[in-house]
Amino acid sequence: MSAARRRRMTRRSLRVRLWIGAAASITVALLVAGLGLVTLFERHVERRIGDELRRDLNQLAAAIAIAPDGAIRLSREPLDPRFGQPLSGLYWQIDSNDQPGLLRSRSLWDEIIVLPADALEPGGVHAHVLPGPGGQRLLVRERRIRLQAFGQPLVLRLAVGQDRAELTAARDAFAADMRPYLGLIALVLALATLVQIQTGLAPLESVRRGVGAIRSGQERRLADDYPDEVMPLVSEVNALLDARAQAIERARAWTADLAHGLKTPLSALVADAERLRQQGHPRLAEDLEQLADTMRRRVDRELIRARVRSGAATHQARVDVVDAIGRLLRTLRRTPDGERLEWQIEAPPAAYAALMPDDLLELLGNLLENASKWARARVRVWVIAGPHARQAGAWIEIRVTDDGPGVPTAQMTRLGERGLRLDQAKEGTGLGLAIVRDVVDAYAGILAFSSASESGLTVSVRLPAAR
Repeated sequence: MSAARRRRMTRRSLRVRLWIGAAASITVALLVAGLGLVTLFERHVERRIGDELRRDLNQLAAAIAIAPDGAIRLSREPLDPRFGQPLSGLYWQIDSNDQPGLLRSRSLWDEIIVLPADALEPGGVHAHVLPGPGGQRLLVRERRIRLQAFGQPLVLRLAVGQDRAELTAARDAFAADMRPYLGLIALVLALATLVQIQTGLAPLESVRRGVGAIRSGQERRLADDYPDEVMPLVSEVNALLDARAQAIERARAWTADLAHGLKTPLSALVADAERLRQQGHPRLAEDLEQLADTMRRRVDRELIRARVRSGAATHQARVDVVDAIGRLLRTLRRTPDGERLEWQIEAPPAAYAALMPDDLLELLGNLLENASKWARARVRVWVIAGPHARQAGAWIEIRVTDDGPGVPTAQMTRLGERGLRLDQAKEGTGLGLAIVRDVVDAYAGILAFSSASESGLTVSVRLPAAR
Protein backbone atom coordinates (compact mmCIF):
# COMPACT_ATOMS: atom_id res chain seq x y z
CA MET A 1 0.00 0.00 0.00
CA SER A 2 1.41 3.37 -1.00
CA ALA A 3 2.09 6.11 1.52
CA ALA A 4 -0.42 8.43 -0.21
CA ARG A 5 -3.16 5.80 0.06
CA ARG A 6 -2.38 5.24 3.74
CA ARG A 7 -2.63 8.98 4.34
CA ARG A 8 -5.99 9.09 2.58
CA MET A 9 -7.28 6.17 4.66
CA THR A 10 -6.06 7.86 7.83
CA ARG A 11 -7.75 11.11 6.85
CA ARG A 12 -11.06 9.49 5.91
CA SER A 13 -11.43 6.68 8.47
CA LEU A 14 -12.78 7.69 11.85
CA ARG A 15 -11.86 4.27 13.23
CA VAL A 16 -8.23 4.72 12.12
CA ARG A 17 -8.14 8.18 13.68
CA LEU A 18 -9.43 6.81 16.96
CA TRP A 19 -6.91 3.97 16.88
CA ILE A 20 -4.05 6.38 16.22
CA GLY A 21 -5.19 8.66 19.05
CA ALA A 22 -5.60 5.70 21.41
CA ALA A 23 -2.21 4.25 20.45
CA ALA A 24 -0.53 7.61 21.03
CA SER A 25 -2.33 8.07 24.36
CA ILE A 26 -1.52 4.54 25.56
CA THR A 27 2.11 4.89 24.52
CA VAL A 28 2.55 8.23 26.26
CA ALA A 29 0.70 7.03 29.37
CA LEU A 30 2.80 3.86 29.66
CA LEU A 31 6.03 5.75 29.05
CA VAL A 32 5.14 8.29 31.74
CA ALA A 33 4.03 5.49 34.08
CA GLY A 34 7.19 3.47 33.41
CA LEU A 35 9.50 6.43 33.92
CA GLY A 36 7.59 7.45 37.02
CA LEU A 37 7.77 3.96 38.55
CA VAL A 38 11.48 3.62 37.77
CA THR A 39 12.14 7.05 39.29
CA LEU A 40 10.13 6.20 42.40
CA PHE A 41 11.94 2.87 42.73
CA GLU A 42 15.31 4.58 42.31
CA ARG A 43 14.47 7.14 44.99
CA HIS A 44 13.22 4.42 47.31
CA VAL A 45 16.41 2.39 46.90
CA GLU A 46 18.52 5.53 47.33
CA ARG A 47 16.73 6.28 50.61
CA ARG A 48 17.35 2.73 51.77
CA ILE A 49 21.03 3.02 50.90
CA GLY A 50 21.15 6.39 52.68
CA ASP A 51 19.64 4.84 55.80
CA GLU A 52 22.22 2.06 55.72
CA LEU A 53 25.03 4.58 55.27
CA ARG A 54 23.71 6.56 58.24
CA ARG A 55 23.74 3.39 60.31
CA ASP A 56 27.34 2.68 59.31
CA LEU A 57 28.18 6.33 60.01
CA ASN A 58 26.76 6.04 63.52
CA GLN A 59 28.69 2.83 64.13
CA LEU A 60 31.86 4.55 62.92
CA ALA A 61 31.30 7.54 65.24
CA ALA A 62 30.63 5.28 68.21
CA ALA A 63 33.88 3.35 67.64
CA ILE A 64 36.21 6.42 67.65
CA ALA A 65 38.61 6.50 70.56
CA ILE A 66 41.68 8.59 71.53
CA ALA A 67 44.77 6.65 72.50
CA PRO A 68 47.01 7.76 75.43
CA ASP A 69 49.48 9.15 72.91
CA GLY A 70 46.72 11.32 71.36
CA ALA A 71 46.33 9.19 68.25
CA ILE A 72 42.85 8.52 66.83
CA ARG A 73 41.90 4.86 66.93
CA LEU A 74 38.77 2.76 66.30
CA SER A 75 37.69 0.47 69.08
CA ARG A 76 36.05 -1.71 66.44
CA GLU A 77 35.56 -1.38 62.69
CA PRO A 78 32.11 -1.46 61.02
CA LEU A 79 30.78 -4.99 60.65
CA ASP A 80 30.07 -5.11 56.91
CA PRO A 81 32.74 -7.38 55.34
CA ARG A 82 32.83 -5.28 52.17
CA PHE A 83 34.78 -2.62 54.07
CA GLY A 84 37.70 -5.07 54.09
CA GLN A 85 37.62 -5.90 50.36
CA PRO A 86 39.61 -3.58 48.05
CA LEU A 87 37.44 -1.53 45.73
CA SER A 88 34.35 -3.38 46.92
CA GLY A 89 32.12 -0.34 46.46
CA LEU A 90 31.56 0.31 50.17
CA TYR A 91 34.00 2.65 51.95
CA TRP A 92 34.51 4.67 55.13
CA GLN A 93 36.97 7.46 55.87
CA ILE A 94 37.90 9.80 58.76
CA ASP A 95 39.49 13.20 58.10
CA SER A 96 41.07 15.43 60.70
CA ASN A 97 41.62 19.16 60.47
CA ASP A 98 44.98 18.85 58.78
CA GLN A 99 45.02 15.31 57.44
CA PRO A 100 42.48 14.02 54.87
CA GLY A 101 42.13 10.26 55.04
CA LEU A 102 43.52 10.02 58.52
CA LEU A 103 41.77 6.67 58.88
CA ARG A 104 40.07 4.79 56.10
CA SER A 105 38.70 1.39 55.25
CA ARG A 106 40.83 -1.28 53.64
CA SER A 107 38.42 -1.20 50.66
CA LEU A 108 39.75 2.28 49.71
CA TRP A 109 43.25 0.85 49.32
CA ASP A 110 45.49 3.81 48.48
CA GLU A 111 42.64 6.14 47.49
CA ILE A 112 40.85 8.74 49.54
CA ILE A 113 37.42 10.36 49.18
CA VAL A 114 37.81 14.07 48.57
CA LEU A 115 35.12 15.69 50.67
CA PRO A 116 33.80 19.13 49.68
CA ALA A 117 34.68 22.08 51.88
CA ASP A 118 31.13 22.72 53.07
CA ALA A 119 29.99 24.10 56.41
CA LEU A 120 28.57 21.35 58.54
CA GLU A 121 27.27 21.70 62.06
CA PRO A 122 28.41 19.05 64.53
CA GLY A 123 25.89 16.19 64.56
CA GLY A 124 24.43 17.07 61.16
CA VAL A 125 24.63 14.77 58.18
CA HIS A 126 25.25 15.85 54.61
CA ALA A 127 24.55 13.79 51.49
CA HIS A 128 26.94 13.97 48.52
CA VAL A 129 27.55 12.28 45.20
CA LEU A 130 31.33 12.22 44.86
CA PRO A 131 33.96 10.54 42.70
CA GLY A 132 35.47 7.43 44.21
CA PRO A 133 38.23 4.96 43.45
CA GLY A 134 38.34 3.33 40.05
CA GLY A 135 36.09 5.99 38.50
CA GLN A 136 33.17 5.05 40.69
CA ARG A 137 30.41 7.50 41.64
CA LEU A 138 29.71 7.31 45.34
CA LEU A 139 26.62 8.06 47.39
CA VAL A 140 28.27 9.64 50.48
CA ARG A 141 26.92 10.49 53.90
CA GLU A 142 29.18 12.88 55.86
CA ARG A 143 29.11 13.81 59.54
CA ARG A 144 31.29 16.13 61.63
CA ILE A 145 32.07 15.43 65.30
CA ARG A 146 33.97 17.48 67.86
CA LEU A 147 36.28 15.87 70.46
CA GLN A 148 38.66 17.01 73.24
CA ALA A 149 42.18 15.59 73.10
CA PHE A 150 44.41 16.65 76.02
CA GLY A 151 42.43 19.82 76.45
CA GLN A 152 42.58 20.71 72.76
CA PRO A 153 39.47 20.70 70.51
CA LEU A 154 39.58 18.18 67.71
CA VAL A 155 37.16 18.20 64.76
CA LEU A 156 36.78 15.02 62.72
CA ARG A 157 34.89 14.50 59.46
CA LEU A 158 33.44 11.03 59.09
CA ALA A 159 32.26 9.79 55.67
CA VAL A 160 30.74 6.55 54.49
CA GLY A 161 30.16 5.98 50.76
CA GLN A 162 28.71 3.34 48.47
CA ASP A 163 29.13 2.88 44.75
CA ARG A 164 26.13 4.27 42.89
CA ALA A 165 26.45 1.47 40.30
CA GLU A 166 24.57 -0.82 42.67
CA LEU A 167 21.67 1.62 42.64
CA THR A 168 21.81 1.84 38.84
CA ALA A 169 21.90 -1.96 38.52
CA ALA A 170 18.90 -2.31 40.83
CA ARG A 171 17.02 0.34 38.86
CA ASP A 172 17.79 -1.32 35.51
CA ALA A 173 16.77 -4.74 36.85
CA PHE A 174 13.48 -3.28 38.09
CA ALA A 175 12.87 -1.66 34.68
CA ALA A 176 13.59 -4.96 32.91
CA ASP A 177 11.22 -6.83 35.21
CA MET A 178 8.55 -4.19 34.66
CA ARG A 179 8.58 -4.26 30.82
CA PRO A 180 6.52 -7.48 30.43
CA TYR A 181 3.89 -6.10 32.78
CA LEU A 182 3.79 -2.83 30.86
CA GLY A 183 3.33 -4.88 27.68
CA LEU A 184 0.48 -6.78 29.33
CA ILE A 185 -1.10 -3.50 30.41
CA ALA A 186 -0.72 -2.19 26.84
CA LEU A 187 -2.50 -5.29 25.51
CA VAL A 188 -5.34 -4.90 28.02
CA LEU A 189 -5.67 -1.21 27.16
CA ALA A 190 -5.67 -2.03 23.42
CA LEU A 191 -8.47 -4.56 23.93
CA ALA A 192 -10.37 -2.02 26.03
CA THR A 193 -9.84 0.54 23.27
CA LEU A 194 -11.14 -1.93 20.69
CA VAL A 195 -14.27 -2.50 22.74
CA GLN A 196 -14.66 1.23 23.28
CA ILE A 197 -14.24 2.07 19.59
CA GLN A 198 -16.61 -0.71 18.51
CA THR A 199 -19.16 0.39 21.10
CA GLY A 200 -18.76 4.06 20.26
CA LEU A 201 -19.06 3.55 16.49
CA ALA A 202 -21.86 0.97 16.71
CA PRO A 203 -24.59 3.65 16.43
CA LEU A 204 -22.98 4.95 13.23
CA GLU A 205 -22.88 1.42 11.84
CA SER A 206 -26.53 1.06 12.80
CA VAL A 207 -27.29 4.32 10.96
CA ARG A 208 -25.45 2.95 7.90
CA ARG A 209 -27.52 -0.24 7.96
CA GLY A 210 -30.67 1.81 8.42
CA VAL A 211 -29.85 3.98 5.42
CA GLY A 212 -29.10 0.83 3.41
CA ALA A 213 -32.46 -0.61 4.40
CA ILE A 214 -34.13 2.63 3.27
CA ARG A 215 -32.26 2.58 -0.03
CA SER A 216 -33.28 -1.05 -0.67
CA GLY A 217 -36.89 -0.27 0.19
CA GLN A 218 -37.05 -2.36 3.38
CA GLU A 219 -37.61 0.68 5.60
CA ARG A 220 -39.01 4.18 5.15
CA ARG A 221 -37.28 6.08 7.96
CA LEU A 222 -34.55 5.71 10.54
CA ALA A 223 -35.65 4.62 14.00
CA ASP A 224 -35.66 7.01 16.96
CA ASP A 225 -33.77 4.79 19.42
CA TYR A 226 -30.23 6.06 18.80
CA PRO A 227 -27.99 7.72 21.42
CA ASP A 228 -28.45 11.43 22.05
CA GLU A 229 -25.19 12.29 20.26
CA VAL A 230 -26.39 10.59 17.05
CA MET A 231 -30.01 11.74 17.16
CA PRO A 232 -29.29 15.14 15.49
CA LEU A 233 -27.86 13.28 12.49
CA VAL A 234 -30.79 10.85 12.47
CA SER A 235 -33.27 13.74 12.65
CA GLU A 236 -31.58 15.49 9.72
CA VAL A 237 -31.59 12.28 7.65
CA ASN A 238 -35.28 11.70 8.38
CA ALA A 239 -36.04 15.32 7.49
CA LEU A 240 -34.13 14.86 4.23
CA LEU A 241 -36.10 11.67 3.51
CA ASP A 242 -39.39 13.50 4.16
CA ALA A 243 -38.35 16.33 1.85
CA ARG A 244 -37.29 13.82 -0.81
CA ALA A 245 -40.57 11.93 -0.53
CA GLN A 246 -42.52 15.17 -0.92
CA ALA A 247 -40.42 16.16 -3.93
CA ILE A 248 -40.94 12.74 -5.51
CA GLU A 249 -44.67 12.93 -4.91
CA ARG A 250 -44.82 16.37 -6.51
CA ALA A 251 -42.76 15.13 -9.48
CA ARG A 252 -44.99 12.09 -9.93
CA ALA A 253 -48.08 14.24 -9.74
CA TRP A 254 -46.60 16.65 -12.26
CA THR A 255 -45.66 13.75 -14.56
CA ALA A 256 -49.16 12.30 -14.31
CA ASP A 257 -50.71 15.67 -15.07
CA LEU A 258 -48.39 16.05 -18.06
CA ALA A 259 -49.29 12.56 -19.31
CA HIS A 260 -53.02 13.20 -19.00
CA GLY A 261 -52.54 16.54 -20.72
CA LEU A 262 -50.84 14.81 -23.65
CA LYS A 263 -53.30 11.94 -23.94
CA THR A 264 -56.21 14.23 -24.73
CA PRO A 265 -54.49 15.83 -27.79
CA LEU A 266 -53.35 12.36 -28.88
CA SER A 267 -56.92 11.09 -28.74
CA ALA A 268 -58.00 14.10 -30.77
CA LEU A 269 -55.22 13.32 -33.27
CA VAL A 270 -56.52 9.75 -33.65
CA ALA A 271 -60.04 11.08 -34.20
CA ASP A 272 -58.72 13.48 -36.85
CA ALA A 273 -56.96 10.56 -38.56
CA GLU A 274 -60.25 8.63 -38.65
CA ARG A 275 -62.01 11.61 -40.23
CA LEU A 276 -59.27 11.89 -42.84
CA ARG A 277 -59.71 8.19 -43.68
CA GLN A 278 -63.46 8.74 -44.14
CA GLN A 279 -62.71 11.72 -46.38
CA GLY A 280 -60.59 9.58 -48.69
CA HIS A 281 -57.08 10.19 -47.36
CA PRO A 282 -56.07 6.75 -46.02
CA ARG A 283 -52.29 7.24 -46.31
CA LEU A 284 -52.35 10.50 -44.38
CA ALA A 285 -54.68 8.94 -41.80
CA GLU A 286 -52.32 5.97 -41.38
CA ASP A 287 -49.34 8.28 -40.88
CA LEU A 288 -51.20 10.25 -38.23
CA GLU A 289 -52.30 7.10 -36.42
CA GLN A 290 -48.74 5.75 -36.43
CA LEU A 291 -47.45 9.09 -35.11
CA ALA A 292 -50.09 9.12 -32.37
CA ASP A 293 -49.30 5.52 -31.41
CA THR A 294 -45.55 6.28 -31.21
CA MET A 295 -46.17 9.32 -29.04
CA ARG A 296 -48.53 7.34 -26.78
CA ARG A 297 -45.93 4.61 -26.33
CA ARG A 298 -43.31 7.20 -25.47
CA VAL A 299 -45.60 8.83 -22.92
CA ASP A 300 -46.41 5.48 -21.30
CA ARG A 301 -42.75 4.50 -21.13
CA GLU A 302 -41.72 7.87 -19.71
CA LEU A 303 -44.37 7.43 -17.02
CA ILE A 304 -42.89 4.05 -16.17
CA ARG A 305 -39.38 5.51 -16.17
CA ALA A 306 -40.48 8.34 -13.87
CA ARG A 307 -42.13 5.90 -11.47
CA VAL A 308 -39.11 3.60 -11.33
CA ARG A 309 -36.52 6.35 -10.96
CA SER A 310 -38.54 8.23 -8.38
CA GLY A 311 -37.84 5.56 -5.80
CA ALA A 312 -40.92 3.41 -6.23
CA ALA A 313 -39.11 0.41 -4.74
CA THR A 314 -41.67 0.40 -1.99
CA HIS A 315 -41.43 -1.20 1.42
CA GLN A 316 -41.22 -5.01 1.38
CA ALA A 317 -41.74 -5.34 -2.41
CA ARG A 318 -42.40 -8.95 -3.47
CA VAL A 319 -43.54 -10.59 -6.72
CA ASP A 320 -43.45 -14.10 -8.19
CA VAL A 321 -41.20 -14.03 -11.28
CA VAL A 322 -42.44 -17.37 -12.66
CA ASP A 323 -46.08 -16.33 -12.39
CA ALA A 324 -45.33 -13.00 -14.11
CA ILE A 325 -43.59 -14.78 -17.00
CA GLY A 326 -46.57 -17.11 -17.42
CA ARG A 327 -49.03 -14.20 -17.55
CA LEU A 328 -46.94 -12.36 -20.14
CA LEU A 329 -46.51 -15.44 -22.33
CA ARG A 330 -50.25 -16.02 -22.40
CA THR A 331 -50.56 -12.55 -23.89
CA LEU A 332 -47.57 -12.78 -26.25
CA ARG A 333 -48.73 -16.09 -27.71
CA ARG A 334 -51.79 -14.27 -29.06
CA THR A 335 -49.63 -11.77 -30.98
CA PRO A 336 -48.36 -12.50 -34.53
CA ASP A 337 -44.68 -12.66 -33.39
CA GLY A 338 -45.40 -14.72 -30.29
CA GLU A 339 -47.72 -17.15 -32.04
CA ARG A 340 -45.10 -18.32 -34.56
CA LEU A 341 -42.40 -18.99 -31.94
CA GLU A 342 -41.57 -21.96 -29.72
CA TRP A 343 -41.26 -20.83 -26.10
CA GLN A 344 -39.04 -22.96 -23.83
CA ILE A 345 -39.34 -22.17 -20.12
CA GLU A 346 -37.05 -23.56 -17.43
CA ALA A 347 -38.00 -22.28 -13.98
CA PRO A 348 -38.65 -23.47 -10.44
CA PRO A 349 -42.25 -23.61 -9.21
CA ALA A 350 -41.90 -20.13 -7.71
CA ALA A 351 -39.19 -17.50 -7.38
CA TYR A 352 -39.91 -14.25 -5.57
CA ALA A 353 -38.05 -11.06 -6.45
CA ALA A 354 -37.97 -7.88 -4.38
CA LEU A 355 -39.70 -5.74 -7.03
CA MET A 356 -43.04 -4.07 -7.41
CA PRO A 357 -45.31 -6.18 -9.66
CA ASP A 358 -45.81 -3.42 -12.24
CA ASP A 359 -42.04 -2.85 -12.53
CA LEU A 360 -41.33 -6.56 -12.99
CA LEU A 361 -44.06 -6.87 -15.64
CA GLU A 362 -42.59 -3.89 -17.48
CA LEU A 363 -39.09 -5.38 -17.33
CA LEU A 364 -40.13 -8.87 -18.43
CA GLY A 365 -42.54 -7.50 -21.02
CA ASN A 366 -39.77 -5.57 -22.74
CA LEU A 367 -37.36 -8.50 -22.57
CA LEU A 368 -39.83 -11.01 -24.00
CA GLU A 369 -41.18 -8.58 -26.58
CA ASN A 370 -37.64 -7.79 -27.76
CA ALA A 371 -36.81 -11.51 -28.00
CA SER A 372 -40.01 -12.33 -29.93
CA LYS A 373 -39.33 -9.50 -32.38
CA TRP A 374 -35.86 -10.82 -33.30
CA ALA A 375 -36.21 -14.60 -32.86
CA ARG A 376 -36.55 -16.82 -35.90
CA ALA A 377 -38.20 -19.87 -34.34
CA ARG A 378 -37.42 -20.25 -30.63
CA VAL A 379 -37.04 -18.26 -27.42
CA ARG A 380 -35.66 -19.82 -24.24
CA VAL A 381 -36.27 -18.40 -20.77
CA TRP A 382 -34.41 -19.52 -17.63
CA VAL A 383 -35.21 -18.50 -14.09
CA ILE A 384 -32.44 -19.31 -11.60
CA ALA A 385 -32.84 -18.78 -7.88
CA GLY A 386 -29.55 -18.04 -6.12
CA PRO A 387 -28.41 -19.92 -3.02
CA HIS A 388 -30.42 -19.22 0.13
CA ALA A 389 -32.96 -17.29 -1.91
CA ARG A 390 -35.03 -16.55 1.19
CA GLN A 391 -32.21 -14.73 2.95
CA ALA A 392 -31.19 -11.10 2.63
CA GLY A 393 -28.65 -10.50 -0.13
CA ALA A 394 -29.81 -13.44 -2.29
CA TRP A 395 -30.72 -13.02 -5.94
CA ILE A 396 -32.95 -14.18 -8.78
CA GLU A 397 -31.50 -14.42 -12.29
CA ILE A 398 -33.56 -14.32 -15.50
CA ARG A 399 -32.00 -15.26 -18.86
CA VAL A 400 -33.78 -14.72 -22.16
CA THR A 401 -32.16 -16.16 -25.32
CA ASP A 402 -33.43 -15.81 -28.88
CA ASP A 403 -32.16 -17.53 -32.06
CA GLY A 404 -32.15 -14.34 -34.10
CA PRO A 405 -29.28 -12.68 -35.96
CA GLY A 406 -27.60 -11.55 -32.75
CA VAL A 407 -25.69 -8.33 -32.12
CA PRO A 408 -22.16 -7.50 -33.31
CA THR A 409 -19.60 -7.53 -30.53
CA ALA A 410 -18.66 -3.90 -31.20
CA GLN A 411 -22.25 -2.81 -30.50
CA MET A 412 -22.89 -5.14 -27.53
CA THR A 413 -21.85 -2.50 -25.00
CA ARG A 414 -24.32 0.03 -26.46
CA LEU A 415 -27.37 -2.13 -25.85
CA GLY A 416 -29.75 -0.45 -23.48
CA GLU A 417 -28.99 3.08 -24.64
CA ARG A 418 -32.15 5.12 -24.88
CA GLY A 419 -33.45 5.34 -28.46
CA LEU A 420 -30.85 2.95 -29.90
CA ARG A 421 -32.28 0.90 -32.82
CA LEU A 422 -29.84 -1.48 -34.48
CA ASP A 423 -32.27 -2.27 -37.32
CA GLN A 424 -34.39 0.57 -38.62
CA ALA A 425 -36.54 -1.88 -40.61
CA LYS A 426 -38.00 -3.31 -37.42
CA GLU A 427 -40.87 -1.47 -35.80
CA GLY A 428 -40.17 0.04 -32.40
CA THR A 429 -38.97 3.09 -30.57
CA GLY A 430 -35.65 1.85 -29.22
CA LEU A 431 -36.89 2.23 -25.65
CA GLY A 432 -37.44 -1.39 -24.60
CA LEU A 433 -33.99 -2.35 -23.34
CA ALA A 434 -33.47 1.17 -22.03
CA ILE A 435 -36.53 0.72 -19.80
CA VAL A 436 -35.17 -2.66 -18.72
CA ARG A 437 -31.90 -0.97 -17.69
CA ASP A 438 -33.85 1.72 -15.79
CA VAL A 439 -35.76 -0.90 -13.78
CA VAL A 440 -32.63 -2.98 -13.09
CA ASP A 441 -30.67 0.07 -11.93
CA ALA A 442 -33.53 1.24 -9.71
CA TYR A 443 -33.45 -2.06 -7.80
CA ALA A 444 -29.63 -2.35 -7.68
CA GLY A 445 -29.64 -5.31 -10.06
CA ILE A 446 -27.25 -6.37 -12.83
CA LEU A 447 -27.99 -6.33 -16.58
CA ALA A 448 -25.66 -8.19 -18.98
CA PHE A 449 -25.67 -9.01 -22.70
CA SER A 450 -23.86 -11.87 -24.42
CA SER A 451 -23.98 -13.79 -27.68
CA ALA A 452 -25.91 -17.06 -27.64
CA SER A 453 -24.03 -20.31 -28.18
CA GLU A 454 -25.26 -20.74 -31.80
CA SER A 455 -26.81 -17.44 -32.82
CA GLY A 456 -28.91 -14.74 -31.31
CA LEU A 457 -28.64 -12.72 -28.11
CA THR A 458 -28.79 -13.67 -24.43
CA VAL A 459 -29.96 -11.04 -21.97
CA SER A 460 -29.26 -11.80 -18.29
CA VAL A 461 -30.92 -9.89 -15.48
CA ARG A 462 -29.99 -10.44 -11.84
CA LEU A 463 -32.45 -9.02 -9.30
CA PRO A 464 -32.60 -9.05 -5.51
CA ALA A 465 -34.64 -11.90 -4.10
CA ALA A 466 -37.47 -11.20 -1.71
CA ARG A 467 -37.14 -12.52 1.83
